[in-house]
Amino acid sequence: MLLTHATLATMIDGYGLIPHAAVALDGDRIAWAGPMADLPRAYAVTDALHCGGRLVTPGLIDCHSHAVHAGHRAAEFELRLNGASYEEVARAGGGILSTVTATRSASEDDLLASALRRIDQMIASGATTVEVKSGYGLTIKDELKMLRAARRIGDCRPVSVQTTHLAAHAIPPDYKGRATAYIAEIALPSLRAAHAEGLVDAVDAFCETIAFSVDDLRPLFAEARALGLPVKLHAEQLTDQQGAAFAASHGALSADHLEYLSPQGIAAMAAAGTVAVILPGAFYTLRETQAPPVAALRAAGVPMAVATDLNPGSSPMASLPLAMNMACTLFRLTPEEALLGTTVHAARALGLADRGRIAPGLRADLCIWDADHPAELGYRIGATPLHQRIFGGRLDA
Repeated sequence: MLLTHATLATMIDGYGLIPHAAVALDGDRIAWAGPMADLPRAYAVTDALHCGGRLVTPGLIDCHSHAVHAGHRAAEFELRLNGASYEEVARAGGGILSTVTATRSASEDDLLASALRRIDQMIASGATTVEVKSGYGLTIKDELKMLRAARRIGDCRPVSVQTTHLAAHAIPPDYKGRATAYIAEIALPSLRAAHAEGLVDAVDAFCETIAFSVDDLRPLFAEARALGLPVKLHAEQLTDQQGAAFAASHGALSADHLEYLSPQGIAAMAAAGTVAVILPGAFYTLRETQAPPVAALRAAGVPMAVATDLNPGSSPMASLPLAMNMACTLFRLTPEEALLGTTVHAARALGLADRGRIAPGLRADLCIWDADHPAELGYRIGATPLHQRIFGGRLDA
């Protein structure tokens, strides 16, 4: 396939804009990209796709989602609007645990069917790679059920799926006050079983006062290292638990949320090359007031990814362009940083070096937008000007 008459945002050295450009695809890889005037004769074909000057970017990458789950939490949303805090809802048995109850009751097929509806929304907004976490089962059987459903998404839809083991997401009632026992009896065995079954690409955990401490998580991260799996961490969302520095000490791919990130945590992430995943959907939904230290992260050279955090409680949002707009408006990322955050840095947050830019040899995952300039993607509120999407070198029907 050959795309012509495009405005390319290669995402190399910023936007990497090339007007009047072409992209040649060879199977599921990019063969060549550059000005049309420089197109090698070998790539000239008669059935080229004329883009009409439209913007072409790499396919968007959602590096943090909880797309597999059952039920919803609209009632909890109403409770918070009436004054209940996130912590109060969680301690009263709501929050994550209410989704756990629904997810345990659902079959694998039920979970897949509901997840596909959300995945379709993500695809329609330009996503070509999506990370999906477990974490709403909290038993060995149900964590594996979630991961199996997540793996099946890629067989049903034109999207790459990265699965993340998140059994250390919450402490179920039968383990209340026994976080260490939960890690030993549920999190570790489920991780080993998931790895043996080929169901897991990375390991995550929730480090917070209402979840797990750094000390609780040491055996889990040690096991991940023994299994050769990369780690990431929900860190500093509600309080500073020094989770980001702990994650960075284990060479984490990313630390996510980070509203209460300390200067020490920033320094540790910068030294380790750990990506900061910014999640404005949860900040917005929970009506938080303390934003992540974006300026300090920028000054320290910490790469910032942007994701939807699609989940039923704190971020029921499936659109990466909307997440980009929120990141710009709420956290003062620039539109260029927001697009880098859903392409280059999102790929890095998943440990994927073969996507996120438009360059020879990389995956042929592309989005063609009804837009003239990439700043439009973060500028429009709730709009998704996706014209066409190419996944693995194939044009979506």
